[in-house]
Amino acid sequence: MSIRATNQADVIPLRPLPTAASPVIPATPELPGLPREPLWRDLVGEVLRRERQAQGRTLKEVSEAARISMAYLSEVERGRKEASSEVLAAAAQALGLSLADVLALAGERLVSLTAVRSRSRSGVGSLGAADGHRSVRTAGPARRGGPAGPMGGVLLAA
Repeated sequence: MSIRATNQADVIPLRPLPTAASPVIPATPELPGLPREPLWRDLVGEVLRRERQAQGRTLKEVSEAARISMAYLSEVERGRKEASSEVLAAAAQALGLSLADVLALAGERLVSLTAVRSRSRSGVGSLGAADGHRSVRTAGPARRGGPAGPMGGVLLAA
């Protein structure tokens, strides 16, 4: 077999590509009604896109301000690329945020999705957030003698 033929082998995706009708995080075969464990690149991309759109800015404007190619920024926003911390910091700065802001927002979304996944599995009620988002800062640091808040003292640091 030639090297060219080897390089053209079939690629089996690790997860199905999302469709317009499917959620960003598709259900798993073993748990068809539950969302799959979220990927960090999806969460960070979601935060960047949501913030850019909230500001009414185009991909071109933000990519030029961040000095990132428009195609690459688009792939980061769609969760197709795992961006380096330098790229994320540049994109965040172009949006008027710090890297810590972006990571904290992605962390909040991760906590929210994880809570939904846990509730779906166990049938437990909601955390009380009307919009499904929960501030990391409300959990606080773990206290001696017991966990803080419903997440058991989870503290996310950026």
